[in-house]
Amino acid sequence: MRHHRHWIIAATLVIVGAAAFYNSAGAGEPPPIGVLPADSAQWNQGLRAAGASPAEISNFEDLMRLQTPAGLDAMRERVRTPQFFAKYLRAVRQQEGIQKTPKAIFQDNTPARSCESLQNVSISNTTVESTAIDVLDGSCRVTASVTHPPAADRVRVFVALPRTSWNGRFRGTGGGGFWGGTEMSLRSPVSKGFVTAATDTGHPGGSGSFALNASGRLNWQDIRNNAYLGIHDMTLVGKALTLAFYGKAPRYSYFVGTSTAGRQGLMEAQRFPDDYDGIISGTPAVSWPRMIPAAFWPQEVMHRTHNFLPKWKLERATAAAVNACDGLDGVVDGVIDDPRRCTYDPKALVGARIEESTFTEADADVVRKIWEGPRGHDGQFLWYGLARGSDLSTIAGTGGTPLIGKPIDVALEYLHYFLVQDPHWDWTSLANGEYELLFNQSIEEFGAVLGSDDPDLTHFRDRGGKLILYHGLADQLIPAQGTVDYYRQVQQKMGGARQTMQFARLFLVPGVDHGFIGAGPSPTGLMDALVGWVEDGEAPEHLVAELPDDNGRIIRTRPLFPYPQIAVYKGTGSTDDASNFISRSPIR
Repeated sequence: MRHHRHWIIAATLVIVGAAAFYNSAGAGEPPPIGVLPADSAQWNQGLRAAGASPAEISNFEDLMRLQTPAGLDAMRERVRTPQFFAKYLRAVRQQEGIQKTPKAIFQDNTPARSCESLQNVSISNTTVESTAIDVLDGSCRVTASVTHPPAADRVRVFVALPRTSWNGRFRGTGGGGFWGGTEMSLRSPVSKGFVTAATDTGHPGGSGSFALNASGRLNWQDIRNNAYLGIHDMTLVGKALTLAFYGKAPRYSYFVGTSTAGRQGLMEAQRFPDDYDGIISGTPAVSWPRMIPAAFWPQEVMHRTHNFLPKWKLERATAAAVNACDGLDGVVDGVIDDPRRCTYDPKALVGARIEESTFTEADADVVRKIWEGPRGHDGQFLWYGLARGSDLSTIAGTGGTPLIGKPIDVALEYLHYFLVQDPHWDWTSLANGEYELLFNQSIEEFGAVLGSDDPDLTHFRDRGGKLILYHGLADQLIPAQGTVDYYRQVQQKMGGARQTMQFARLFLVPGVDHGFIGAGPSPTGLMDALVGWVEDGEAPEHLVAELPDDNGRIIRTRPLFPYPQIAVYKGTGSTDDASNFISRSPIR
């Protein structure tokens, strides 16, 4: 997948699995494929100056190996931003690095057999390809492939089993965009004592081209593998290898992920509710057949009006919205706490000089439509738009002279390979009304396969499963309102808000984007909260969010309460201290 600059940061958290540090290249080795030696030297120097360890530097190099030339160009632009590497390291470390190491469940957690002997384990429709001892953490690494006869497919599964200090638990990981997952996500959970697994869900890399076979027809087996079967395969293989290696099954199983991995977690709860005891689903791509075409909507708007907006106009509109709505919650902190209450209209910018151009009424109309979200020819609601306060330039990207649209790649590839089914299709040939037809086609053709919005979680609830959903309210890729919409459907299906809170809770995070970066504090302790809920029955009444400065010092904390409760300043004490906020129902 060709990553835009903001997608790279989000993908760092999604693909790498937060703080999954992977050391495969030592000092003196050549730079990552496609990276110029000068880039590599500069980036390594920047990482070292920010305090990165050798393993973290090597992990960054591995991430660069995943990029195409377009992605590397975007990275070169991104690294010029102030404190980029400090922010990158902070984001990568934050979600995993401060998690506690769960206490061991079994007194005897030593392996019952050698790592090498796992080569001979028999698992249905599965071939164990290799076993090896990881030289960095000493875990037993197993690579296996799963097939689904009579299809000639292959889902690769990667499992890491601690040879010492197994905590008695299994943890599944997921991917981002069209990535099913990667081995790079294994190291951090293994360091906490989890048996951990990842999968490519049937295809290597992050391109959506797997959806078409050699004859140019839809490859339904690979689509199903990527949608839901691959994660289930990973879970079954991972648990089978756990039982074979230790002589006992994991006592508890968890799935943790954001974005595509958030969608994968919801798929598990809906389709395979026996797989996991606890699931953390962050920024989930909850309704892929709607959400992905919706990510193309800004390009459709600009293409239809022949008005492609430069980045600085989009940034000015976002800044103006934040300035207008920041204080609605009684605290001025550069954050729109509840974007639903923000009604700022960009017409206030009309006539303003921005860079070397003037903001026009036509520009205001484009921004309005992006915030509003996709609509049909008669104004009918199709899906949610980006919230006021989020960065618009990620999915409304433009470039060149004269300006042309640069759609985000996951959306463009979905149109190419899934809907139009032509890799060479020119999106600028879209006729008036064709976007709406493609949107409807997406729902009709792929809703039952890719959609993870089934609200019936009865089986998951009845077997004791627990679900934590969380979403940044300034998400520039996946509108948080889609997650809110899904959670409301769950409440309606599962007996109301009180009954749903017994097993599923949603936390909304003001002021942070898809990678949980922004002016607002980011949540901490998610895994601790889930383990406590599943194993000790202690439901998370709130989470603590923290905002560090560029030196890593925490400068602000806030409580995050379960939806629909919001944090409200009680009127006394510092507004940077979580203890000075209380829970309250939102203003309608």
